[in-house]
Amino acid sequence: MRRTSALLLGLCLGLLLCLGAFGVARLADASCSPLARSPCVRVLFLGDSYIFVNDLPTVFRGLADAGGQNVETGMVANGGETLAQHAASSQSRGAIGGSRWQFVILQEQSEIPALPGASQRQMAPAAQSLVAVIRAAGATPVLLETWAHQGGLPEDGLDYGAMQTAIDESYTEIGHELGVTVAPAGQAWAGVLRLDPSIALWQADGSHPSEAGTYLAACVLYARLFHRSPVGLSATDGLSPSLAATLQTVAGQL
Repeated sequence: MRRTSALLLGLCLGLLLCLGAFGVARLADASCSPLARSPCVRVLFLGDSYIFVNDLPTVFRGLADAGGQNVETGMVANGGETLAQHAASSQSRGAIGGSRWQFVILQEQSEIPALPGASQRQMAPAAQSLVAVIRAAGATPVLLETWAHQGGLPEDGLDYGAMQTAIDESYTEIGHELGVTVAPAGQAWAGVLRLDPSIALWQADGSHPSEAGTYLAACVLYARLFHRSPVGLSATDGLSPSLAATLQTVAGQL
């Protein structure tokens, strides 16, 4: 029975990644609790499979709930989708204006920010366009800085460290130019690896996040959006308490 369950789980994950690779959209919404004492905070995620693998919005919402926040989340994410594609998408633009979001998270496809030419030609103008739409809708844009591939981009002469540095620079520069907060998940990733390289933040493909990687990104978002440290939150998303505490601590130090 366990072997069959494990096989089914593997097939489901493989199907999810394959669907993402072919650009099949996945939409998800979770509403605020009408019984909560705290006001509703609505957060929309726009990105690609880095967001929908392990369901980052739901993990973030679990952390927020543990911190006493009443959160509603929405997501528009296609595998490999770029911010330029989101900017041209009626679905993405409709989602931005379709609810009273307080925050809209923008995540660029993983390789574009690491390549200066692509970042300047594609990411920067797309981010500018989306930020204008988000602000016109009365929401606050936030850039979710991603992590480098475990093996970097060897075809472009970038190892992990060089790729992460380039990603950091792209997000920082665009965030500064547009006056947009950057949630530095990639920097948190590097911080965790410096602390304990044995922590598995990537899946086997060396690109998509493991459950620990998604949890780390959620901790970074929690800290940036609510200006509170995630340290001590009871929600661990199934991780061991010691691992969750390590990830919380690193995210809280940024």
